[in-house]
Amino acid sequence: MTTNVHAIAQTGFGTGTNELYDRARPSYPTESLSYIRQIPKSTAPLNIVEIGAGTGIFTRALLAHSDWATSIGTLRAVEPSDGMCDVWTNTVNDSRATIVKGTFDNTGVEDGWADLIIIAQAFHWCPDYGKASAEFSRILKKDGAVAFIWNLEDRERAGWVAQLRDRIEAHEKGTPQFRLGLWRQTFSTPEYTSSFHPQEEKKWAYHILASEQIVTDRAQSKSYISVLPSDEKANVVEDIKVILQRGDGMVWINKEEGTYQYPYKTYVVVSRKK
Repeated sequence: MTTNVHAIAQTGFGTGTNELYDRARPSYPTESLSYIRQIPKSTAPLNIVEIGAGTGIFTRALLAHSDWATSIGTLRAVEPSDGMCDVWTNTVNDSRATIVKGTFDNTGVEDGWADLIIIAQAFHWCPDYGKASAEFSRILKKDGAVAFIWNLEDRERAGWVAQLRDRIEAHEKGTPQFRLGLWRQTFSTPEYTSSFHPQEEKKWAYHILASEQIVTDRAQSKSYISVLPSDEKANVVEDIKVILQRGDGMVWINKEEGTYQYPYKTYVVVSRKK
């Protein structure tokens, strides 16, 4: 199964890294979850497949959201990482939701089962966009859809965020990060264009609470940072602390407590089956 997973993702999100990931990564703005609820037209409880479910950050947000309270019949989470599956199992406590090992192009879901596929903070790691599109089409019902969602720090809204991103992006080593947009090649593959309508896109700008601990933990949860030797990782953390102390463009929430705004954007891309 893991032969279809990027090597940096395998190692960087491997066992031992997942608790930090789950603690450090942000959840999703409530507006984005409400927007995704409007995608399926059915009012009956939905069959949902969440691919690349990770530690369950999105799963838990969806299950707890008021707009989804009566909308979920069965949620099948699919995730290739054993460590991530373990954290998901320990943190998601809902009889409607289960998790199995699988990948974008091998979900193990039967034909025509899903009303909706959701992929949160994961699809940029997809190794074969055409095969994935074919798998999505196979498991979706006739009027089904795929919702891709990502969070990304907003480097345009604060100098310190731009400096932080510059510091950590130096270690990406050619990995297919969301910001690079390589995943957009999906929408021109024959498998996609034969089965799906052109994608629809929406984004939200907002901020979340941050502190030095939150920012440094979040940086270390990046796959390409977590694989660094300990001395290099320590250097990254120290450099981030210097950036935060300088605080270019920082908007304080409570200076005495050391909390400030962390600018973010959330992106949703919707692909509806023909």
